[in-house]
Amino acid sequence: MEDGEIRLEPLAKSHRAALKAACAEDLDIWPIYAISYDPECFDESFDALTARDNVRGFALFSGDRLVGMSCFLNIEPERGVLEIGNTYYVPDMRGTGFNPRVKDLMVRRAIECGYRRIEFRVDARNARSQAAMVKLGAVREGVIRAERITWTGHVRDTILFSILASEWNSPGA
Repeated sequence: MEDGEIRLEPLAKSHRAALKAACAEDLDIWPIYAISYDPECFDESFDALTARDNVRGFALFSGDRLVGMSCFLNIEPERGVLEIGNTYYVPDMRGTGFNPRVKDLMVRRAIECGYRRIEFRVDARNARSQAAMVKLGAVREGVIRAERITWTGHVRDTILFSILASEWNSPGA
């Protein structure tokens, strides 16, 4: 998937070193994530992610620089539902318009592949990601209380957002 200088490549073992370095650019962010990709946890988390059958990960590039990752998660073709998540951007890409462009590519691809519902699950503590979902046009459906236990042991409330194929007004269309 591409949009100008933005490119999404299927996540591969060859991306490991560059992604590990990118994830190390913001060590303070990982406690708010369900899974840590900080340097101490990266290899185990990366291996677990790439081993999952119902996940398609993407390495995110701006030009030739790997600047993050995002994934199709919990892919359920029989229901026409998937989640976009496990997203991380290096600090200097945040607030630049990069996120909506990446999400547009991913949502459009999901719809083109026949998915009718795209979900986003955001930690209730993560105000920045919640605001990004609203800006993207996702509908806030509610709170899933005590939905998961994060890598820190925190019992997380999750805000569920969604976009339906029938309501997506792609800025790239």
